[in-house]
Amino acid sequence: QVQLVESGGGLVQAGGSLRLSCAASGRTFSSYAMGWFRQAPGKERDFVVAISWSGGSTYYADSVKGRFTISRDNAKNTVYLQMNSLKPEDTAVYYCAATTKTLWGRWYYQDADYWGQGTQVTVSS
Repeated sequence: QVQLVESGGGLVQAGGSLRLSCAASGRTFSSYAMGWFRQAPGKERDFVVAISWSGGSTYYADSVKGRFTISRDNAKNTVYLQMNSLKPEDTAVYYCAATTKTLWGRWYYQDADYWGQGTQVTVSS
């Protein structure tokens, strides 16, 4: 069982930056691939980015490529999402996810084994 807790969301102006964190419980964090999804009001939960258990492989949605960076610190059981050059269309609740599956490329909602509670990111124009 893994519990995920996101933090770092908030209100930022367009062009600004935020860093989200996702802290995981348990001693097997390093065996999970980690990902971030986001969900805007009235829309489906969309894949943003994923990182392999080792951190050696990442995959980004086209909409955030070049602006967002995912990283992880297995010693701290934490995954990060650095978001730069934020746009109003990035406004959403951001969810951290974990899976024991070996995945290549984008994730789908059903690929995640565990979810965090979400953190709100609002980008004003």
